Amino acid sequence: MNKDTINWQPDHLGKGFEMTYMPQPDDYSGPVRSTLVRLNAEGNSGKAVLYVHGFSDYFLQDEMARMFVGAGYTFYAVDLRKYGRSLLPGQRMFQVRDMHEYFADINSAIDIMQTEGIGEIILTGHSTGGLTTSLYMSEHPSPLIRALILNSPFLDWNLPPLLRKVAMPVVSVLGRFMPNVRVHQKPDSGYAETLAAEHGGEWHYRRDWKPDILPDPDMGWVRAIHTAQQRLRRGRIRVPVLLMHSADSVRKGDPRKKYFEADAILDVNAISRYGRRLSDNVTEETFPGGLHDLALSRKNIREKVYRAMLDWLKQQKL
Repeated sequence: MNKDTINWQPDHLGKGFEMTYMPQPDDYSGPVRSTLVRLNAEGNSGKAVLYVHGFSDYFLQDEMARMFVGAGYTFYAVDLRKYGRSLLPGQRMFQVRDMHEYFADINSAIDIMQTEGIGEIILTGHSTGGLTTSLYMSEHPSPLIRALILNSPFLDWNLPPLLRKVAMPVVSVLGRFMPNVRVHQKPDSGYAETLAAEHGGEWHYRRDWKPDILPDPDMGWVRAIHTAQQRLRRGRIRVPVLLMHSADSVRKGDPRKKYFEADAILDVNAISRYGRRLSDNVTEETFPGGLHDLALSRKNIREKVYRAMLDWLKQQKL
């Protein structure tokens, strides 16, 4: 890839942020693209962070990006195919049949980063992005990636034992043959109400790209997630891993206040259990009061998250 052929454009996040589309081969739904967002650090240390978002999400954490840039890292983020900036007219949002589909989006980003003089990459993923980046690092990682930072990775279903152990494997099998059939979920906007400024949170973002209520996934999506989780149980990551999550999860019947101080999406005990098995070199950090996306938690919490990431990178000499 020639650096001069990359079409960087101003991004809606504002001053300093740029974006470029990365065309991908057509898939089962038609034309596909992913998007790379960039915030340059002064000078070029050759070190960069590459961020991968979660489900029903896109890159919006401008404060986190500026934090990394202030520490000397160029910051990049991918909006995966069929998410956020990458959505094309007529596409079904978040549609995926195999988490390996996203490897091309990550590799395209790394190709661009390499042409821009980046020689060391810290890969970081949130929620389903944490699952995707973990799977990527356990199977076909770029040698440029020196470390993996996980923010509440989706390593297991947050469901009662019978549903988790019986129903999800069955749905996963059916997803091979009926991938477009929707799996109904009980609507719950509690997590969104801790984030969006309109509900009492502090963040302004595109609600059409990050809806208050998670859309019903289809069986193909369930199969993709379940298969990736099972493959990861047998995999091994060869770089240092920083595993971060809240200290507690929201449970059925908890008061609304709990949504503002715990993970309302995943089971933090499962994150810890499976996250510690990802590598022989895992550092686990727990944050009381943290939300599912730690980078969108209250200011005092996310400042601790930022400090934990920078301190850990310093310990890794990165």
